[in-house]
Amino acid sequence: MQKLKVKIVNKSNWPDPFYATEASAGMDLRANTDGPLVLQPLERALVPTGIFIELPVGYEAQIRPRSGLATKKGITVINSPGTVDADFRGELRISLVNLSNEPFELLPGERIAQMVVSRHETVEWEDVEVLSDTDRGAGGWGSTGNK
Repeated sequence: MQKLKVKIVNKSNWPDPFYATEASAGMDLRANTDGPLVLQPLERALVPTGIFIELPVGYEAQIRPRSGLATKKGITVINSPGTVDADFRGELRISLVNLSNEPFELLPGERIAQMVVSRHETVEWEDVEVLSDTDRGAGGWGSTGNK
């Protein structure tokens, strides 16, 4: 498999993001804080990573919650998935929220989110008067059944 080359500047105290296994789709991003950060219930925080990337045009990075952190602690990415566009050059900062009933202590270097780099298309709209018919039509919100 050919690998995509992406430029990175790492100003954090941690290694570059990496895939934990050969088949992993996402790379963990770590909190780059000076000390512990406590998130109270329903509190949001923009957490620095110290990571800056330069994606090729036609690619995006999606920032997603870590399943274990979300399930076990109620910590998730509030704008999930967050999108990093190819022309963004700022620090990757993760918008976290504590959805639990208990304070959560976030430690420096803790894995806080996953980053998935994906190819995307650019759309050119074609204005028409009517769309083609399908079996589903305009049905949504459970219109295909419960099972």
